[in-house]
Order: sequence, then structure tokens, then C-alpha cells
Amino acid sequence: MENLYRRIRQLINTAKLPSKKETMMAISSFEKKERLIFFGFCFVLLLTTIVILENINQQFMVEVPMRGGSLSEGVVGTPRFINPILALSDADRDLTSLVYSGLMRKSGDGTLIPDLAKSFQISEDGLSYTFILKDNIYFSNGTPVTADDIIFTIKEAKDPIIKSPIKGNWDGVNVEKQDEKTLVFTLKQPYASFLENATIGIMPASLWGNGPIELSSYNINPIGSGPYQVSGTKKGTSGIINYYDLISFKKFALGKPYLDKITMHFYPNEEDLLNALQNNEIDQMSSITPENAEKLKNEGYNIETSVLPRVFGLFFNQNQNNIFTDKNVIKAIDQAINKEFIIKEVLKGYGLVIDDPIPPNMVAYQRILSDTKTSHEDNLEKAYQILKNGGWTKGADGILEKVSIDKKKKKNNKTTAKLEFSISTGNAPALSETANLIKNDLESIGMKIDVKTFEIGNLNQAVIRPRKYDALLFGEIISHESDLFAFWHSSQRKDPGLNVAIYTNPKVDKILEDALVTVDEKSRIKKYAQFEDQIRQDMPAVFIYSPNFIYVVDKNLYGLNIDHITSPGDRFLNVYNWSILKDKIWRIFIK
Repeated sequence: MENLYRRIRQLINTAKLPSKKETMMAISSFEKKERLIFFGFCFVLLLTTIVILENINQQFMVEVPMRGGSLSEGVVGTPRFINPILALSDADRDLTSLVYSGLMRKSGDGTLIPDLAKSFQISEDGLSYTFILKDNIYFSNGTPVTADDIIFTIKEAKDPIIKSPIKGNWDGVNVEKQDEKTLVFTLKQPYASFLENATIGIMPASLWGNGPIELSSYNINPIGSGPYQVSGTKKGTSGIINYYDLISFKKFALGKPYLDKITMHFYPNEEDLLNALQNNEIDQMSSITPENAEKLKNEGYNIETSVLPRVFGLFFNQNQNNIFTDKNVIKAIDQAINKEFIIKEVLKGYGLVIDDPIPPNMVAYQRILSDTKTSHEDNLEKAYQILKNGGWTKGADGILEKVSIDKKKKKNNKTTAKLEFSISTGNAPALSETANLIKNDLESIGMKIDVKTFEIGNLNQAVIRPRKYDALLFGEIISHESDLFAFWHSSQRKDPGLNVAIYTNPKVDKILEDALVTVDEKSRIKKYAQFEDQIRQDMPAVFIYSPNFIYVVDKNLYGLNIDHITSPGDRFLNVYNWSILKDKIWRIFIK
């Protein structure tokens, strides 16, 4: 064995490649055909080697964003209060998302991450939140962000004179400066969603502290610490702002954004917005109707969608019409409504069928739905049988009716109830179309339905606030789970509460009260699962759909994440990670 090894070593040591002269002499000795074959093999070998090396190279390379480039986006509306305390319209909130940043920031996947804060700590009893600010954090005018700016912002949000739409988030919350970098928030009782409140954009006290913030010029010329800063505006002849130019803020706490510039254009209506897109005046736009989204999709535009935390359904008022005290009626309504057809016809597929009060984009609370599907005709038959078994029969006029006997009366103790009621809703096309489709479904099994549509302002003032409706086709906006208290706790049955089903259940009240103050996520999830089960049993409403947020996006945009947005302005939550320029580098060089 040792001799064999020694022999192999000798062969290796004596082996050598032929010289250039020897190689040329060998090739010249080939016949013409042999030479063609030889060079053919050499070409194949070279090509194969290049392909193999390229494949190996691609396996080690990844696509990464590069800094540079710009985007222009269109919005319906005109900004008036680019101010985290007063922002009301979508235009206001869009610009506020771009210009301001808070102690915390919601990331694209729905989780909360520190922004201006370096760290935070929650006390064991959930009553105290301590935030430590990062070093070297600045507003876009170059002044440092300090603890005093945070205290000023919260104080203004709580001011009853200002009437901020987010005032309720800060009632009962006290904030104190422990030192120049440390803030302590003290709550009267634990509040599970407090960290979301800490995403409020921070305003520079040195600029806003000299007069009423409602009248300040900084409402339209904002200074914040967010990923972008205003570099210029253009107004039309009427004085209305046509667009804002925003440039990346290099001192943004989470790192300089990739895109150099974003221009936000504003239009009076959706038609002008569409024309701007098709005339290449803008690259992107959001919050358009499903009909227009379908047209643009067919024209080759890139459409991104995300289910919004909106719960649309029929909410029943037993105080106005006592037929809703019969659970068989609610079960039959739920069975008869063709929810899939509503999604298809009204929303053009841009929505999701729901059966529960918790929005589907709250991932932790999602239920596993059955894949078993039956035809609409079968569902109508089931709905009719539910009513028949419950004592409802068709009268002479074809409308279902039910005879009940009052044993306390000696004479005329029979009463007949007709299965008829009205559906009140807004005059928005999606709502009125949905109401009429529901009417058709329910009338096909013997109910009599009257659809009443109202201008949105009139619906709120004359119908919802005084609770003057039989059934209300209505949409609930649930930004986070704590909002469920406002929609379902019995204390919220009367105006200004939002419990439009006028629902009362002491067990649900207790669950919602406990959930509000339960900081531990797993324990809170269990409570909301119990809440959902109880609502399913009591059936105070029939839930129909959650609509999609529709976003027309530049095909070259990289890094967009809108999977867990709660409002249109949330599309900019991770805007600092957006890019339109990309490159490929070896994986080992990524930091």
C-alpha cells in the first residue's frame, strides 16, 4: 500500500501540462474535420463553464434596494391639518404619516417597533410605561427632539378646547419627564392598546407653543421627524394646494429612506385622479372604487390590495321591531343573504366574506372557516325551513307571518306578526346596492323589505343617533381590538355610543372590560375568542363583508408592505423601505 502511494506521488510530481508550442503542433496535426470537432468541443466546454459559473453566482446573490429615484402619488381631497392631533381627512393623514414620527411605529407586518424611542419598559401592573429616547434624534428643521416635545404633544392632544379626534386615547394618562432622555407615562388602569397610542406623531414645541394650533401656519407647512420633509408646494389660482414635494429626511430615526423624493398631488374627485394616472402625471393612487380598479387592472396597471379592518353587516334593533327577538328570523336572514354574490357584484371581488364581529386582518383572532360550500338555492331552502320550523307560514299576500296566543287574554288572544322590516343605510353606491341585493334575497323566501337610503350626515343625525331603524346596514371601523368595546358594550347602546345593535349581555360586558385591561397578549386573545363565541350565539347582527384597501402601485416599486394596514394612511408605515432602484450583490456583503 505504501509503495502504491509513493508511485502515485512520483506520477504527480513528474506530470506537467504541454507547452504552447506542443499544443499548437498537436492541433496542426489534426485533419480539417478533427480540427472542427476539437474547436466545437472547446466552445461547448467554455459555454458550459460560463453557465455553471453564472448559476453559482446567482445562488449567492440577492436583490437589494438602492437609494435614489422618486415617486408621485395622487389623492382625492385637500390637506388642511397636516398635524397628528387635528388630522381629519385622508389627505391630512397621508401627509402626517410621511412627515411625522412617534415614540413607537407600526411596521408593515402590524407589529410595533421603537421609533424615536430607544427602548421602553412596562411595569408589572401595566400602569406605567417608561420610554428612553434615542440619541441624536432631530426634527427636519435641525432642532433636536426632546422629552419636552413629547410632553407638549400629549398635552395638546388632551386639551378639551382643541377637541382632537384622538383626545380619548390620552384621557386619564399622565406623562412626566424623569430626565432629558426618559419619560414615564402613568395610566389610571391598564390599557392593552396603549403602545399603539404611542405612535402619535411628535410636534416641535418651539414652533407650535406660541398660539392656537388650529390657526398655525405649520398645519400646512409641517415640521416633523418622520421619513420625509416638505421641500415645496404649489397652489392653484384659487389658493388651493395642488401638490407637495417631499424629500427624504436623512436624520430619520430609522435610517434615511431609499426614495429621494415623493410628490403628493391632490384632486377634487376620483375622475380627475384617474385622468392624472392615465396621463402619467402620477405613478400611484389609492382608495378608488372597485369598478375603476377592475378597469385599470384590465389595462395592465399593478393593483395591490389588503383587507381593511371594516365590518359591514346588518345590525338589528329589537326595540324598534320585535320580530328580531325571534332568533330563527336572524338565522334565516344570515342563511339567505348571498354574501359571495355581494362581494362579486358590489365590490367586484375586492372584499372578503365575514361571519364574525372581529375583522379578518386581526390575525391572532382569525377562525378556521369551513371549506364546505352549498349553492345559494340550497341556502334559501334552508332559510325557509328554519322559519317554517319556527312557526312562520306564508299568508294570503305571500308574506310570512306568525300567529301567537296570549293565554292571559280571554278574548281576541291571537295576534299575527308579519315578517317585514326596513333596512336603513347610507346613499353611497356600495351600501345602497348591497341593501337591494339583501332585499331580493330575503323577499325570495317570503319576507317584506323596505330599503331606506339617507345622505350620510342625515343617516347619522336622524337615524343612527336616535336609534330610529329596524335594521341598519352599517360599517364599523375597528383600528384595534379595544374598539370592540365601543361597538358591543351595553354602556354604549345610547348616543353617542356606537352599539348600534343595542346589544346587552352582562357576560360580554365583563369579557370586554377584562380584555381592555389585559396586557398579556395570549390571555387577551382568549377573552376576545370568548367574546366572538358569545356574539355568534346571540346573533345581534348578521356580518357580511370586509372591503379591501385598493392601491394602484408603480410596477417598479420595491419594499411595499400593506398586509396589516388599518387606514389608507398606514400604507406609508414602511415608506422608508420603499425603493424603485435595485441591484444584486453577494449575500455575504449584506450588513
